[in-house]
Amino acid sequence: MRLIFDADIIAFKAAAATEQPIDWGDGMWTLHAFEDDVINHAMKYMQSVSDKLGIQDATLFLTGTTNWRKDILPSYKANRKNLRKPLLLPFIRNFMVEKLGAIILEPMEADDLLGIEATSTDDCIIVSEDKDLKTIPALLFNPQKDDEPVRIPEFTAAWNHMFQTLVGDSTDGYSGCPKVGPVAAKKILDNIDTIEDLWPAVVAAFKKQKLSEDVALQQAQVARICHASDFHKDTGKVIPWTP
Repeated sequence: MRLIFDADIIAFKAAAATEQPIDWGDGMWTLHAFEDDVINHAMKYMQSVSDKLGIQDATLFLTGTTNWRKDILPSYKANRKNLRKPLLLPFIRNFMVEKLGAIILEPMEADDLLGIEATSTDDCIIVSEDKDLKTIPALLFNPQKDDEPVRIPEFTAAWNHMFQTLVGDSTDGYSGCPKVGPVAAKKILDNIDTIEDLWPAVVAAFKKQKLSEDVALQQAQVARICHASDFHKDTGKVIPWTP
């Protein structure tokens, strides 16, 4: 068994946590960070997970600079363009690639690479704090919440995908179904027992809001974290999800 890390989260947390503001007086502030502090923070995070689970074999995955979801929904993550990123985020990402062998594959997000890897083999555990990884039928460990890895069954993963399609994600820039929040989405999906019956219920919810199945499909495709079946190895292209 080996660990596959969502290195996006680790890199961001390490870079953000180690920034230090200084008040120079007279209204002047500066922000600085030390490279060694960022490295140590990231390494400590990963080592603590490895020690807790008793597994030292690990692979890191990072998001690339392009994103296949923008071809489906141009507004995807567009709201993040002007957000300030931690000073040493580029540094720690480069360190992860050059020194730790972190994997980047355009035009994929780290989540997609984790999903593809975890559905290609049974010998790994996803390590991530991102709720989106609950849409992957695999072993998942959230260091912030879990005492041990949790197995996500196939139906649960599909249910979570449809739930996310309905509620959307404002952080990622897709809206879901209008007037459907978490409570309403749960009510729509809760009495369904088979994967095959999930999609018709989602489509019905969109149609109730005067939106077509095509709109529902667009939301479902950007909400989908890639499985092995969604990726063409020979061409390196994503196969957008269809019901």
